Amino acid sequence: MSRQIPSAGPWITEKEIAYVTDACENGWYEDWHGYLDRFEHAMCQLTQTHHCLLTSSCTGALHLAMLGLGIGPGDEVIVPEVTWIATATCVCYVRATPVFVDVEEDTWTMDPQAFRAAITSRTKAVVPVHMYGHPADMDAINTIATEHGIAVVEDAAPGIGSMYHSRPAGSLGLCGTFSFQGAKPLVTGEGGALVTDDPDFYDRVYWYWDHCRDSEKVLYNTGVGVKYKMSNIQAALGLGQVERADEIIGKRRQIFFWYRDRLGGIDGLRMNVEREGCYNNYYVPTIILTGSFAVTAGELMDNMSEAGIANRPFWRPLSKFPMFTPANTPVADFLAERGINLPCASKLSEDDVDYVCNFVRSQLGV
Repeated sequence: MSRQIPSAGPWITEKEIAYVTDACENGWYEDWHGYLDRFEHAMCQLTQTHHCLLTSSCTGALHLAMLGLGIGPGDEVIVPEVTWIATATCVCYVRATPVFVDVEEDTWTMDPQAFRAAITSRTKAVVPVHMYGHPADMDAINTIATEHGIAVVEDAAPGIGSMYHSRPAGSLGLCGTFSFQGAKPLVTGEGGALVTDDPDFYDRVYWYWDHCRDSEKVLYNTGVGVKYKMSNIQAALGLGQVERADEIIGKRRQIFFWYRDRLGGIDGLRMNVEREGCYNNYYVPTIILTGSFAVTAGELMDNMSEAGIANRPFWRPLSKFPMFTPANTPVADFLAERGINLPCASKLSEDDVDYVCNFVRSQLGV
């Protein structure tokens, strides 16, 4: 059997196991929310925000943000062309229209000028994504949004621990949303969070999150809400992960630097960047084959999989999916055709990365 290199996965220690065990044994009755409270407090500290609401997924957090903003039929929300589909489907959940725009060639995040060009009288929000860990150009996006009275909802699912000019990802707009799905740097298995500094917005989102329950009356609801709640047991795991955030994200960055040392000098191959003033968690090490090589990106991915090296393609252009109307996004189209996500599991060793890079170089013929 060939060597197996996993695509993604977490780093769990005795700390997390002890917290989860305690939650299983003691986190019930009057203590049912103990780890939830501690996890929310830890997330506020990590993101330098005042309010946190834990959710069952980042998708749920994004949906709650749309509900909290009152977005609905006839409204438009601008999203980047390349991202996980939840960035767009959360808009569809409230029967609004996602408008897809192109991304920057180096950071792969939303192009602020493409955002500006897509604004109409119906635009109510914009959802920049911190692509594979690199923060979007939030100064430019916030400036444009403020000029037009547009709410900024950060999809920070890939950006936990990343920084933009000394500010944490997720703290740079009206709200930020996070994912703790099993491939992310910090995990709860499935799960998410919404953070904000706006108390009124938090109250609206909380109301929807709690099935629009009337806090003054027992079993009485005043609207149609949702249930995107995280369990206390998941929160115990998440608390342990957030308390180790520097260690875990440091390992993710080290994995990327190992890749960059071995592949970064290849002519016609580009990798993740880190712009001045930014701190990239390098959640997913990625190569873009801009030049001509012995194999195409698709062929390389197939050959890697056959060799036991798990990999994934760059995000597909969302507007080209059958339920949407195709947008003119040449940069996103190019990246999707030529991009490959390399293995990034937190448990990877330098020897694992050597194995991957030697195989990639042999395939490319360099």
